[in-house]
Amino acid sequence: MKLGKVEFCHFLQILALFLCLSGMNQAELTRSRSKPYFQSGRTRTKRSWVWNQFFVLEEYMGTDPLYVGKLHSDVDKGDGSIKYILSGEGASSIFIIDENTGDIHATKRLDREEQAYYTLRAQALDRLTNKPVEPESEFVIKIQDINDNEPKFLDGPYTAGVPEMSPVGTSVVQVTATDADDPTYGNSARVVYSILQGQPYFSVEPKTGVIKTALPNMDREAKDQYLLVIQAKDMVGQNGGLSGTTSVTVTLTDVNDNPPRFPRRSYQYNVPESLPVASVVARIKAADADVGPNAEMEYKIVDGDGLGVFKISVDKDTQEGIITIQKLNYSASSSHFLNASRDDDPLGSLSLGPFSDMTTVKIIVEDVDEPPVFTSRLYSMVVSEAAKVGTIIGTVAAHDPDASNSPVRYSIDRNTDLERYFNIDANSGVITTAKSLDRETNAVHNITVLAMESQNPAQIGRGYVAITILDINDNAPEFAMEYETTVCENAQPGQVIQKISAIDKDDPPNGHQFYFSLTAEAANNHNFTLQDNKDNTATVLTKRNGFRRQEQSVFYLPIFIVDSGSPSLSSTNTLTIRVCDCDADGIAQTCNAEAYILPAGLSTGALIAILACVLTLLVLVLLIVTMRRRKKEPLIFDEERDIRENIVRYDDEGGGEEDTEAFDMAALRNLNIMRDTKTRRDVTPEIQFLSRPTFKSIPDNVIFREFIWERLKEADVDPCAPPYDSLQTYAFEGNGSVAESLSSLDSISSNSDQNYDYLSDWGPRFKRLADMYGTGPDCLYS
Repeated sequence: MKLGKVEFCHFLQILALFLCLSGMNQAELTRSRSKPYFQSGRTRTKRSWVWNQFFVLEEYMGTDPLYVGKLHSDVDKGDGSIKYILSGEGASSIFIIDENTGDIHATKRLDREEQAYYTLRAQALDRLTNKPVEPESEFVIKIQDINDNEPKFLDGPYTAGVPEMSPVGTSVVQVTATDADDPTYGNSARVVYSILQGQPYFSVEPKTGVIKTALPNMDREAKDQYLLVIQAKDMVGQNGGLSGTTSVTVTLTDVNDNPPRFPRRSYQYNVPESLPVASVVARIKAADADVGPNAEMEYKIVDGDGLGVFKISVDKDTQEGIITIQKLNYSASSSHFLNASRDDDPLGSLSLGPFSDMTTVKIIVEDVDEPPVFTSRLYSMVVSEAAKVGTIIGTVAAHDPDASNSPVRYSIDRNTDLERYFNIDANSGVITTAKSLDRETNAVHNITVLAMESQNPAQIGRGYVAITILDINDNAPEFAMEYETTVCENAQPGQVIQKISAIDKDDPPNGHQFYFSLTAEAANNHNFTLQDNKDNTATVLTKRNGFRRQEQSVFYLPIFIVDSGSPSLSSTNTLTIRVCDCDADGIAQTCNAEAYILPAGLSTGALIAILACVLTLLVLVLLIVTMRRRKKEPLIFDEERDIRENIVRYDDEGGGEEDTEAFDMAALRNLNIMRDTKTRRDVTPEIQFLSRPTFKSIPDNVIFREFIWERLKEADVDPCAPPYDSLQTYAFEGNGSVAESLSSLDSISSNSDQNYDYLSDWGPRFKRLADMYGTGPDCLYS
């Protein structure tokens, strides 16, 4: 009959409980033969009982309280006069005592892994007096362990690595399991290790848990990862022991055990000859089954006719060999052969063959029509600024690099020579001057020379020429600045009043050297003298004292300056010296002779302020007058005249039919209403009466109304009309006035048969016309 795991554990617990109880010493109270115990007094007496340890089995699964032990005192005669009490850890909650018999029981399931022992105190009391008959004593209840905890891998799951091709027995990793059971009691905490998954590649040491390789020549390229399951079992691995498992992932790390191989033994590429230097020609790659640093490539060109023309490097990201151009010349060869090699250093003794491979690369250079090429990228030339027009400066040369070797014609890019200082011979490339040169205007001219093929002018090469202009002494020296020189009225003879220097636009190789002197006319003057300091400066000094502004306020001193050029140039510069009134420190205060004439009470600043105020007042007056003139004059009403008879004159012809601002369109929309006084919005009338607009009704003109309605219907049915409101303008005058023309051009003629008597019936506004053209007895012209 097979027992289940639970039934087997219960059987072991009952067996252990039986052995524990049979071998346990019952703690009893032994009667002392010494003097009796007295509670009071300081005399020490021997105890009446001696305690042994109690043991109780953990994980008790029964329904009744578990018997732990018995307390008994010699004083107890069995008559019920003694009672026993218990205190300390777990008293009353876990452990209870029968106060009559002294039996101790455990009321709860105990776990040694939570608490291994309990410390309690026991005492026997007189039931009547409730006084101790024995001194209190301390004892310990230890929890006896059973195998109720399986081993656990606290650090699992594990990951580890081992180099591929490692020999048998190479250590990979150590696993450790812990068991919470008591290691000092039985075999509950004694663990052994075994491998459940991962054989036959790996093994594990039963006692230490060290995992080792079990097979040689494990190849990462075949399989790079293994999953192991390790078991730890207590009870020394015997049946009935508890076990735990963990997983270990073992990765084979790469070693350099695979040589590189080119997929092809030869390659061929076509490249145009126009590719610039450093252009990529081809990419080749060798295959390597290794990874990481063991798969890093190193390419080199071992031989071939392209050793100096091409070079090969490694792309660190893709491990490709990149062939680039170092120098390409179509005329030298139309194809190049390269033998490319890839090297790979093996790791120690794991060499399985030659760790290098070789392939052949054929590069065919295709001819391309290229522009002419100059013999130099930059030409440097010099010419004197004194060179005459047509002087030869230098020569540039270019050739067609193609096989046709087409003739080349030269020209200057005028964008780089806007002033056209230079010319170039189209056939020979000789550069000459076309204008006079001035170094002070432009010391260096950078021009671009174009070289075009005669057969294909679209192919243009460019050469760059730097022409430096050499200096000649063509500029005379002059004052370095405009000097403002003053001399005090109380100046003493020999006093320095000014230090001058000179500049020269020329640039001699050895630097400037200037010489200063007074002109022949000024050499004998009695006022000032000049001293050359021999350092390109000179000093102006006074020769007398007593300068007076009233006599002469300004002196002009001509100074002669000569440079050291060959030939030397000179110039005469005039120094203006003003006589000033100075203070005690020699600082000029007033230099104008007119200062004596000004009134003492008004200074120049005061006069300027007064003038500014006057001008400001004038401007304000002009502004006020202008604004008043712009104001509209008040309208004067003539009580005798009807306001509606006033005629407003605009003196403006208007903008024609498209001028929609000159009249009110409301008159066309409502023919029954008209405004008597409607001013135009675009012209300011000369006279505008301040009257509210009045309206009057006019007869309903059927002709205009029908005309407008007909045009409105036509616009509504017109498919080409815009889908929004629009203004329609019509030049329709109606059928004419019943009075016909009112023109007076033909009215006074003798043969006119027009009768104007009806004008008298039109009211007072037409009275003047009725008097002029009527035929009544009061007619002026009969």
